[in-house]
Amino acid sequence: MDTYLAIVSKREVRSYADQPIDPDARRRILEAGRISGSSGNKQQWRFIVVESDEKRARIAESVYVPGNVLGAKLIIVVVMQGAARVYFDVGRTSQNMMLAAWNEGIGSCPNGMTDGEAVASMLGLHSGEEPAIVLTFGYPARPVDPSSRSPQEWIQRANRRPFDDVVETV
Repeated sequence: MDTYLAIVSKREVRSYADQPIDPDARRRILEAGRISGSSGNKQQWRFIVVESDEKRARIAESVYVPGNVLGAKLIIVVVMQGAARVYFDVGRTSQNMMLAAWNEGIGSCPNGMTDGEAVASMLGLHSGEEPAIVLTFGYPARPVDPSSRSPQEWIQRANRRPFDDVVETV
């Protein structure tokens, strides 16, 4: 898929088909996160893939929209280590994983946590670590063909602030 088309056509997917994610696609998603650039190449993150039904249920209780977790075929908790400046790097690695998934026809959604401390405790995180985001993945319940529209058509359909309200030249 064309990278620009992937970016402008990607939307959050919150309803997933009952179809397992191919192990090779899963590996590519995780590799896309792993190889992300980071400040000083410190790579202050790790990814926890949640497979246990018990842990899935407990994470679902700790996010804003539990259904995103309960219906997902792949759940990745991105754990950050270190200072607050790591948030930018966590965003980069998360977006890489979501775009790699979209390239495979797999939808995704970042899920904020209502109780990050509960998630940290349940996952047994180390001192100095905290869960940054819960990423959910799965094939969309309603399949989407990014090539069905041009990039400009996807942009026009997006519910985003106007270009001139966001971009300023000085």
